[in-house]
Amino acid sequence: MSAEGQRAQRFGKYTLLSRLAVGGMAEIFLARQEGMQGFSKKIVIKRIRPHLSDNEEFVKMFLNEARLVAQLNHSNIVQIYDLGRIGKCYFLSMEYVHGRDMRSVLARSESRKIPFPLEYSLRIAASACEGLYYAHRLSDDEGHPLNIVHRDVTPENIMVSFDGEVKILDFGIARAENLLSETRTGEIKGKLSYMSPEQITGRSLDHRSDIFSLGVVLYEWVTGHKLFSGGADADIIRAVVEGRIYPPSYFCEGLPAPVEAILNRALSRNREERYQSAWDMQYDIEQFLSHHEFNPSAIHLSNFIRQLFAEELAKESRAGSASTDLPPAPTAEEEPADPAPESPAAPLEEPEPDPLLRRKGTGSRKVQQAVRQGTDRLQAEVEVQQECHLSVEVEMDRELYLRLHEIARRNRVNVADLIRDLLRQFAKYLG
Repeated sequence: MSAEGQRAQRFGKYTLLSRLAVGGMAEIFLARQEGMQGFSKKIVIKRIRPHLSDNEEFVKMFLNEARLVAQLNHSNIVQIYDLGRIGKCYFLSMEYVHGRDMRSVLARSESRKIPFPLEYSLRIAASACEGLYYAHRLSDDEGHPLNIVHRDVTPENIMVSFDGEVKILDFGIARAENLLSETRTGEIKGKLSYMSPEQITGRSLDHRSDIFSLGVVLYEWVTGHKLFSGGADADIIRAVVEGRIYPPSYFCEGLPAPVEAILNRALSRNREERYQSAWDMQYDIEQFLSHHEFNPSAIHLSNFIRQLFAEELAKESRAGSASTDLPPAPTAEEEPADPAPESPAAPLEEPEPDPLLRRKGTGSRKVQQAVRQGTDRLQAEVEVQQECHLSVEVEMDRELYLRLHEIARRNRVNVADLIRDLLRQFAKYLG
């Protein structure tokens, strides 16, 4: 995200530091929330344009969707902290992600003539699946499904932080935004290209619409080609509904067959033939990566993204704590807070060179021979190579696998390594 140079301004209890983006519905600001005793936290403010406050239908839908999405609390979803109104402006405050959206990442990769590695595309897609699956199955306090659908899964709404974390943006807000006739033509056209057939034709939606959209996004990442395009909206709609979907291998020679199978299933126009949950899609991706020659962790992804944007990060580091922010003004409800001590930013660590920056292909003979396994259970063939030598087939249900995968993600190891370690410890315990 690029910030426009400008003076900071107060917005209620927040300080707006710089404007990151502007659209038909809202302005997006990098902001700072302040509190007592020097408390300070960077956040993002999405401020709805004042004239939209007069649109009662929009305001009602926006507030309902925002209250619903505020219940989401997952490491792969940007969290909403607050929903409020200051003057005539409704706003959301949300988690700040220090990173770039995937549209920017792919553009930078292309400008540097570095093919975006297949492994990273799949790792990011798997993390997006994890966030979507969590949201899709969320229930209220009484156990009733909330039936949350994102409706706007696009490269712009998937972010990768410089720490290698993957975050989905703008959950649920798309339905309110679609009410606006003021939305710019280019924005509408961009969204149409990622809609499912049922969404673009106005039919009822469920979570499988998001799976199709993620399939479109992953197709673009893997092949470097936009799946659905056209000069006019009608051309894009026709392409989504009935246009030919070229096999990914048509553009990407040597693409492993399991990856093509994942894309083909996600992109089925018949949602009954599509992946029935984001978990199923994540499972197939993880199964492929677990047998692949390189299964990237968050650290690998962090190094890659940091190298793509090394110049910007170095500039941020040199800037240190220099700022044009206005001093915070205490409100009537708050006692004046002691200013936080200024300290220079820590020097940016030099990331290790990423071997994939030097790779020109997306696959290899070894990749093409990767083992395919079923999707109804997890089978992991692991060998314990220390005190005892065991070859074990581990079978577990999906919930257990999800828990192990989350533990592995938090500890920045892959799930197969975690299973090996658990078996190794279990073998020691048995003596």
